[in-house]
Amino acid sequence: MSILIFGFLLGLKHAVEADHLAAVSTIVAERKNLLSSTIIGGFWGVGHTITLLIVGALVIFLKVQISESLEPKLEAVVGLMLVVLGLNALRKLWQKQEIHVHTHEHEGHKHTHIHTHENEKKEETHHFMRFSPRSILIGMVHGVAGSAALMLLIVPTISSPTIAMLYILIFGIGSIGGMMIMSLLMGLPLHFTAGKFDILNKGILGLAGIFSFCLGIFIVYDQLFS
Repeated sequence: MSILIFGFLLGLKHAVEADHLAAVSTIVAERKNLLSSTIIGGFWGVGHTITLLIVGALVIFLKVQISESLEPKLEAVVGLMLVVLGLNALRKLWQKQEIHVHTHEHEGHKHTHIHTHENEKKEETHHFMRFSPRSILIGMVHGVAGSAALMLLIVPTISSPTIAMLYILIFGIGSIGGMMIMSLLMGLPLHFTAGKFDILNKGILGLAGIFSFCLGIFIVYDQLFS
């Protein structure tokens, strides 16, 4: 029981690691609905848990070995994903503005004006009900990287295969809960600034994209070249 409680608490802590928050923030920053933001974090946790269970089953029942040299390469994959997510967030921020050029004649003189208009579809009220495969895929990639440390350090110390698999499941449930809480907290400023402080709202999306991109570059360099 103490092992399982420890696994749940470790899962909660695991969700708040910088690379996890950076990835999820790029999706949460696109949402204005608090429930939608929270569920996005839950989807990440589900994907993360699926990967851990698959890798855990291979290690526990088929005795598949994960070498320590593989861990930096898996972390580098996460870094590349963060770079892509950051660039995608910045691309969406750029597309939020649609530039129009208007030319009209006034008192015999032609004038050209440049205007920017919002080019963003309104979020549907049932948007939070939609399946989010992107969040699950991001969680699965994080699960591949996180599985190395989990399987190398903790799972081998558990003698019972059943308890080991239950530990991974409880760990995953903890990570789901932790990320849902963090997604809710990240969604609060977006919810309160939506439609009222558009510049601040877009600034949050921009910061999420920049943070994800820079952290991804750092992780790739640190794991492969440092």
